[in-house]
Amino acid sequence: MILKLTILPGDGIGPEVTDEAVRVLETVALGFGHQLEATRKDIGGVALVRSKDPLPVDSLEACLGSQAVLLGAVGGPAFDSFPSNLRPERGLLRLRQELGVFANLRPAVCFPALEDSSPLRPEVVRGTDVLIVRELLGGIYFGEPRQTSGAVGSRVSIDTMRYGESEIERIAHIAFQLARKRRRQVTSVDKANVLDCSRLWRDVVTRVAKGYPEVNLSHMYVDSAAMALVARPAGFDVVLTENMFGDILSDQAGAVVGSLGMLGSASIGGKVGLYEPIHGSAPDIAGQGIANPLGAILSGAMLLRYSFELETEAAAIESAVAKVLDAGHRTRDLARGGQRALSTSEMGRQVSDAIRDQAQPAARTASR
Repeated sequence: MILKLTILPGDGIGPEVTDEAVRVLETVALGFGHQLEATRKDIGGVALVRSKDPLPVDSLEACLGSQAVLLGAVGGPAFDSFPSNLRPERGLLRLRQELGVFANLRPAVCFPALEDSSPLRPEVVRGTDVLIVRELLGGIYFGEPRQTSGAVGSRVSIDTMRYGESEIERIAHIAFQLARKRRRQVTSVDKANVLDCSRLWRDVVTRVAKGYPEVNLSHMYVDSAAMALVARPAGFDVVLTENMFGDILSDQAGAVVGSLGMLGSASIGGKVGLYEPIHGSAPDIAGQGIANPLGAILSGAMLLRYSFELETEAAAIESAVAKVLDAGHRTRDLARGGQRALSTSEMGRQVSDAIRDQAQPAARTASR
């Protein structure tokens, strides 16, 4: 199979972690008999500097012409003074809109080897395997009107949270369909005691649930869910929620399982899937070669699973990551008690080597 990708390294540590994800995908392609065609384009702050646009036309066209997009990270304090329409993050939001990716999947899995890396006790975090399904194109990030007006000292800002029934229905179907393949539990998170949007959300999700009688649905307010996520994270299966709540809860889940650097994501449902680690650009460590590339690498596994339906290859990446962690390999964010910290490229190389070890016996068997 030809795997035609657009790579958007972006800002900060984005290029470093993306390089390792591409290295791993190249190893998978070679080991399993695929051809990888990757085109690199600009997005975010680096695009602003070079072309005065956080999402240049040629970058968008490349994304729309590919089969999947792998993104590093965007943003940084150097761009905080830019007008809102020229912030690096606006390029990412516009890309999501143009691709039509309304469903953001963010798995948070506690690998057994990392139980001691979580701030929670090992017996609390053990067995955590949460899939956060976040609506990505609605809510307060996209609602209108949005503006700041008035003179300095008396300014007023407005952001609008908005949802339509069809937007809620389509993301709810995604959550229930995924839950059927997992442990058949959906926790819908809202703030229905305060927000009209959340009351509509709860009503629509409850209605959609009737079409999935084999899946158990429960509802939680977002503040209660945040507390439960640290008190009993292993009790969650699929968490369904709107845009802003999903953004916050998935970052919290990253801390629960040991590091934000461990979490990948898939944004699907549109023309072309978009895959990215959920961590930011981390400009304070950019260029030092110490960033954790596993979130980007695991995003690559999701890319193979959801855009190409290559389940065996996706599982090979996930298995390789687990094997490398079991062997005691750690980047700086994961190292504990005198453990040696690998560089970004060393960790990527370890995962690639582990995949190569898996692919060679499979190739020998296939050739017989």
